[in-house]
Amino acid sequence: MNTENKEIRVRIAPSPTGAVHVGLVRSALYNWLFARHNHGKFVLRIEDTDVARSTQESVQAIIEGFKWVGIDYDEGPYFQSQRFEIYRQYTKKLIDENKAYFCYCNPDELEAERQKAWEKKIAWKYDRRCYNLTAEQKTKYDAENKPKALRFLIPNETVIFDDIIHGSIKKEPQDIEDFIIVRGDGTPTYNFAVVIDDAEMKINHIIRAVEHIANTPKQILLYKALGFSLPKFAHLPLLLGTDKKKLSKRHGALSLWEYKKAGFLPEAIINFLALMGWSPGHDIEIMTLKQMIDLFSLERVNKANAVFDINKLEWMNSIYIKNSNSEKLANELLPLLAEIQIKPEDHKHFLRVIDLTKIRVRTLIELRDMVGAFYLKEVQYDAENVAKYLTEQAKDYLKQMNTRFENLAEFNTANLENELRKLAEELGIKAAVLVHPCRVALTGKSVGPPLFETIELLGKETTIKRINNIVNK
Repeated sequence: MNTENKEIRVRIAPSPTGAVHVGLVRSALYNWLFARHNHGKFVLRIEDTDVARSTQESVQAIIEGFKWVGIDYDEGPYFQSQRFEIYRQYTKKLIDENKAYFCYCNPDELEAERQKAWEKKIAWKYDRRCYNLTAEQKTKYDAENKPKALRFLIPNETVIFDDIIHGSIKKEPQDIEDFIIVRGDGTPTYNFAVVIDDAEMKINHIIRAVEHIANTPKQILLYKALGFSLPKFAHLPLLLGTDKKKLSKRHGALSLWEYKKAGFLPEAIINFLALMGWSPGHDIEIMTLKQMIDLFSLERVNKANAVFDINKLEWMNSIYIKNSNSEKLANELLPLLAEIQIKPEDHKHFLRVIDLTKIRVRTLIELRDMVGAFYLKEVQYDAENVAKYLTEQAKDYLKQMNTRFENLAEFNTANLENELRKLAEELGIKAAVLVHPCRVALTGKSVGPPLFETIELLGKETTIKRINNIVNK
């Protein structure tokens, strides 16, 4: 079978056995960018041969996750579980051509041997004991219904391939054992199914995580044994935590949906992940999808592992929030503010509040809390801020300031600031001595958007009421 095709064809092939990991999204993104840059095709394939662990919920999460971040696919989703007959045909081909043989060994016993060798620091690989069985022994085992797997017979051939990112890689045949391609229950293993699927789907560039470099020589031998044309390979660097260890749950959130729940915008996540191993050059950091597509190349993907710095992601997210249309942010926030009813007649005011607060936050959750403070009936006060800023002296100042605010004919930013500064001057204190207690009294927090714009948007009635509540307490 000839899989050569001038059109670039790439794929992402996740297992639907859990959450949508950010590493999976990064791999999907690089495949997608490569396809779009080269006007090729991006294929989605679901590797669900592990029936016990695969779930429809995970499949749906993968599809919805890619859609949320803007990664669309041209073909699929294809499902491995629907392709077993295809795998059986290629299994028969290998058996008929004496390129595979049945193994009757007990997997637990083999694992015990491997473990013993490891403890003694001795290299171990399967010794082909079942390849050398006599016909009589095979007949006997089959008559006893002894479980058997199918092993691929490694040819005496050195494997050399050029990885687009890592360069030339070489593997000698004595360093590869006859690996299992079909389990005892008849299900194909990863290395066997992935080769058949990629060849059948005419995938000519395999872009995947660096962990798969160890599998590549085995897969190349299978490509050749089955008569397939070889694709090109590119293995992406690992994602590491800031401690330079492989990214895991101990570093925080890993699931795409956890980041969504934490208030990250999909555009920021995609921009951030694009830079996790790839450099567009010219110190560019904030990019649109179109810019990424135009600039992307595998040659600019680094060999070095990438550090997943949540602080950098938060910074990038803050930039996207700041630059986002407030109407768009309103649509994102409304589901997060379910306990606060924003009436249609208050929509313009709602947008003004977003305009004021979006420049001060890193996530949508922070924006929700800051925006929500304008609409809450009861302010949530932080005990530390109360103790620090709402002293008896400060309450007296607030009472005087409230009287001035109440007497304002025009309740706007300029007049509010003027009254506060005049009072500070008359009291012989710095304006900050009034600003901090006022902010805490009105919002419960010691930091936030510009105070006088905040007071104007709160409105006279709410402002007077909140300050009175604090003074009277």
